[in-house]
Amino acid sequence: MNRTISKIASAITIVTVFLFALFEIINFTMGSFFVCLILPIGFIMMTAGLHNECEPDRKVAANIGLILATVYSVFIMLVYFSQLTTVKNEQLTDQMAQLLRFDRYGLIFNYDLLGYGMMALSTFFTGLAMRSKSKTDKWLKALMMIHGVFYLSCTFMPITGVFSNMSSGGDGLGGRLALVAWCAYFLPIGILAFVHFSKKDK
Repeated sequence: MNRTISKIASAITIVTVFLFALFEIINFTMGSFFVCLILPIGFIMMTAGLHNECEPDRKVAANIGLILATVYSVFIMLVYFSQLTTVKNEQLTDQMAQLLRFDRYGLIFNYDLLGYGMMALSTFFTGLAMRSKSKTDKWLKALMMIHGVFYLSCTFMPITGVFSNMSSGGDGLGGRLALVAWCAYFLPIGILAFVHFSKKDK
């Protein structure tokens, strides 16, 4: 059952990241928000699968990775559930909109970046906990650990106020392209994880 759940988790991650990229390209905002509710579930399950395989002398790193995956999921699910419910269905005052609307680059946007910063740290520690036994595993480990670099930009860029002047200008094309680029990086992680868990069945 452990392997089956882990494979399903990797498949969920692959599909949701692909759909997220597609929805960003066609500018289908509600679709992007919806798949972002599903991605954390797949990511936690995938991380738990890698954590389960971890050898005893690497458990600390694996535990940190799993805990951070949970922190990421809480932030992200709160962010996108609020967009699909409160923001979508209720009339907001200007002050509330500034805080809650994702496209205003305010509080909720900063929470989103913090969440993805936690995801980046999670992949770093999970990759650190892996012991590579094949070429596929080496690539998976490397991509997960390098992904940890995103923690720096996700956490410190909002602190600098770089997004504070973006609240109503432009169509967000630059931001959407950046997200598509992230998807192009993260999608192979899901694919390699699926291959990894599939090999365990043999």
